[in-house]
Amino acid sequence: MEKIPMVGLGTWKASPGEVIDAVKVAINLGYRHFDCAYLYHNESEVGMGINEKIREGVVKRDELFVVSKLWCTCHKKSLVRTACINSLAALNLNYLDLYLIHWPMGFKPGEKDVPLDHSGKVIPSHTSFLDTWEIECHPYLNQKNLIDFCHKRNVSVTAYRPLGGSRDGVHLMDDIIIRRIAKKHGKSPAQILIRFQIQRNLIVIPKSVTPSRIRENIQVFDFELTEKDMEELLSLDKNLRLATFPTTENHKDYPFHIEY
Repeated sequence: MEKIPMVGLGTWKASPGEVIDAVKVAINLGYRHFDCAYLYHNESEVGMGINEKIREGVVKRDELFVVSKLWCTCHKKSLVRTACINSLAALNLNYLDLYLIHWPMGFKPGEKDVPLDHSGKVIPSHTSFLDTWEIECHPYLNQKNLIDFCHKRNVSVTAYRPLGGSRDGVHLMDDIIIRRIAKKHGKSPAQILIRFQIQRNLIVIPKSVTPSRIRENIQVFDFELTEKDMEELLSLDKNLRLATFPTTENHKDYPFHIEY
């Protein structure tokens, strides 16, 4: 069974102009896991960065773990293969190491990524899903029950948005406890947040296009959080979800109405 490198480079919201260099810097620094998706509309640039480094001999394709995701408008069985082939063509790769369902909700197929009705709500397709997807996870949304459920069944979990972000003026990286733990270990708050997920046996995909931060985000294997650190970080849970996709709340498969 293929192993997934525990730290990967997230490419969501990385503009096409920035992401080529970000990918090249990441490969030079030792990243081997790249998290992509059709919806990010930058797969061809991610592929350019990867292929340039393969041509230079810095890395071989079989040393990389490249992920892409099926978008919601292509959940109909007849559309899945074409969507996957299109992502491969954009990345200019012969295969993906993992192909995920991006969100567990099917949308009406067509030109629009998020087709909306006259009231501004998503137009669903009549499809169902049988697979899994990545989860938002950080100390303010620690997902303990869902992670326990998955790990008991040998399901690997990838944490996206591990560094949080801001919502309603809440900035995870400014949290006094996270900053205190970072100071104690001589690390940055971001490195503490990434290490927190690694010690929970999660795969983690922080996104950055800044070379210094790309470097910092992988320098997380030379220290260990104590049991007390982990308990303090887990105690910060507020069930604060930053990625909520409100235009899809009407969908029968909307994932956030259920317990976890």
